[in-house]
Amino acid sequence: MRKFIWISLLINIFVLIPVCFGLISNASWAQQAYGQASPARGILLSIYMAICAVSVFLLFRPDPLLVAPLLLVQVVYKVTTPFTVGTISNPVVISNLVIAAVHTVTLLLILRTIDSPAHL
Repeated sequence: MRKFIWISLLINIFVLIPVCFGLISNASWAQQAYGQASPARGILLSIYMAICAVSVFLLFRPDPLLVAPLLLVQVVYKVTTPFTVGTISNPVVISNLVIAAVHTVTLLLILRTIDSPAHL
Protein backbone atom coordinates (compact mmCIF):
# COMPACT_ATOMS: atom_id res chain seq x y z
CA MET A 1 0.00 0.00 0.00
CA ARG A 2 2.78 2.47 0.87
CA LYS A 3 4.26 1.97 -2.60
CA PHE A 4 0.95 2.92 -4.22
CA ILE A 5 0.58 5.94 -1.95
CA TRP A 6 3.98 7.14 -3.16
CA ILE A 7 3.07 6.40 -6.78
CA SER A 8 -0.18 8.39 -6.51
CA LEU A 9 1.50 11.33 -4.80
CA LEU A 10 4.39 11.38 -7.27
CA ILE A 11 1.96 11.26 -10.20
CA ASN A 12 0.21 14.30 -8.77
CA ILE A 13 3.47 16.18 -8.40
CA PHE A 14 5.05 15.20 -11.71
CA VAL A 15 1.87 15.94 -13.66
CA LEU A 16 0.87 19.12 -11.87
CA ILE A 17 4.20 20.95 -11.85
CA PRO A 18 4.40 21.23 -15.65
CA VAL A 19 0.64 21.79 -15.95
CA CYS A 20 0.81 24.66 -13.45
CA PHE A 21 3.78 26.20 -15.24
CA GLY A 22 1.95 25.83 -18.55
CA LEU A 23 -1.11 27.57 -17.17
CA ILE A 24 0.96 30.32 -15.53
CA SER A 25 3.00 30.96 -18.69
CA ASN A 26 -0.06 30.63 -20.92
CA ALA A 27 1.76 28.05 -23.04
CA SER A 28 0.13 27.21 -26.36
CA TRP A 29 -0.49 23.60 -25.30
CA ALA A 30 -2.22 24.87 -22.16
CA GLN A 31 -4.44 27.13 -24.25
CA GLN A 32 -5.35 24.19 -26.49
CA ALA A 33 -6.09 21.87 -23.57
CA TYR A 34 -7.60 24.34 -21.06
CA GLY A 35 -8.78 27.24 -23.22
CA GLN A 36 -7.77 30.86 -23.08
CA ALA A 37 -6.70 32.48 -19.83
CA SER A 38 -9.79 33.28 -17.79
CA PRO A 39 -10.91 33.56 -14.18
CA ALA A 40 -12.15 29.95 -14.36
CA ARG A 41 -8.74 28.78 -15.53
CA GLY A 42 -7.15 30.77 -12.69
CA ILE A 43 -9.39 28.98 -10.20
CA LEU A 44 -8.38 25.64 -11.72
CA LEU A 45 -4.72 26.65 -11.41
CA SER A 46 -5.27 27.43 -7.73
CA ILE A 47 -6.84 24.01 -7.17
CA TYR A 48 -3.99 22.29 -9.03
CA MET A 49 -1.37 24.15 -6.97
CA ALA A 50 -3.15 23.13 -3.75
CA ILE A 51 -3.25 19.47 -4.80
CA CYS A 52 0.44 19.61 -5.71
CA ALA A 53 1.43 21.30 -2.45
CA VAL A 54 -0.55 18.85 -0.33
CA SER A 55 0.94 15.95 -2.31
CA VAL A 56 4.46 17.23 -1.58
CA PHE A 57 3.60 17.55 2.12
CA LEU A 58 2.18 14.03 2.19
CA LEU A 59 5.37 12.59 0.71
CA PHE A 60 6.94 13.47 4.07
CA ARG A 61 3.92 12.24 6.05
CA PRO A 62 2.30 9.51 3.95
CA ASP A 63 -0.40 8.71 6.49
CA PRO A 64 -3.14 6.76 4.67
CA LEU A 65 -5.81 8.61 6.65
CA LEU A 66 -4.48 11.91 5.26
CA VAL A 67 -3.83 10.64 1.73
CA ALA A 68 -7.24 9.01 1.23
CA PRO A 69 -9.36 12.22 1.27
CA LEU A 70 -7.07 13.94 -1.22
CA LEU A 71 -7.21 11.01 -3.62
CA LEU A 72 -10.95 10.50 -3.16
CA VAL A 73 -11.73 14.10 -4.12
CA GLN A 74 -9.45 13.76 -7.13
CA VAL A 75 -11.08 10.51 -8.28
CA VAL A 76 -14.54 12.08 -8.06
CA TYR A 77 -13.64 15.20 -10.01
CA LYS A 78 -11.55 13.33 -12.57
CA VAL A 79 -14.25 10.74 -13.27
CA THR A 80 -16.87 13.46 -13.70
CA THR A 81 -14.80 15.49 -16.20
CA PRO A 82 -16.05 13.64 -19.31
CA PHE A 83 -19.56 14.73 -18.32
CA THR A 84 -18.69 18.32 -17.44
CA VAL A 85 -16.44 18.79 -20.48
CA GLY A 86 -18.84 16.96 -22.78
CA THR A 87 -16.24 14.74 -24.45
CA ILE A 88 -13.84 11.95 -23.70
CA SER A 89 -11.39 12.95 -26.43
CA ASN A 90 -9.95 16.00 -24.66
CA PRO A 91 -6.36 15.24 -23.52
CA VAL A 92 -7.08 16.55 -20.01
CA VAL A 93 -10.10 14.26 -19.71
CA ILE A 94 -8.08 11.27 -20.90
CA SER A 95 -5.23 11.94 -18.46
CA ASN A 96 -7.76 12.52 -15.66
CA LEU A 97 -9.28 9.09 -16.25
CA VAL A 98 -5.89 7.35 -16.28
CA ILE A 99 -4.82 9.09 -13.09
CA ALA A 100 -8.20 8.33 -11.47
CA ALA A 101 -7.64 4.63 -12.19
CA VAL A 102 -4.28 4.68 -10.39
CA HIS A 103 -5.69 6.67 -7.47
CA THR A 104 -8.62 4.23 -7.22
CA VAL A 105 -6.21 1.31 -6.80
CA THR A 106 -4.39 3.26 -4.08
CA LEU A 107 -7.68 4.06 -2.35
CA LEU A 108 -8.78 0.43 -2.44
CA LEU A 109 -5.48 -0.64 -0.88
CA ILE A 110 -5.83 2.03 1.80
CA LEU A 111 -9.40 0.94 2.51
CA ARG A 112 -8.36 -2.69 2.77
CA THR A 113 -5.66 -1.74 5.27
CA ILE A 114 -7.97 0.49 7.30
CA ASP A 115 -10.63 -2.24 7.40
CA SER A 116 -8.16 -4.90 8.54
CA PRO A 117 -8.47 -6.13 12.14
CA ALA A 118 -4.84 -5.13 12.81
CA HIS A 119 -5.72 -1.48 12.17
CA LEU A 120 -8.68 -1.52 14.54
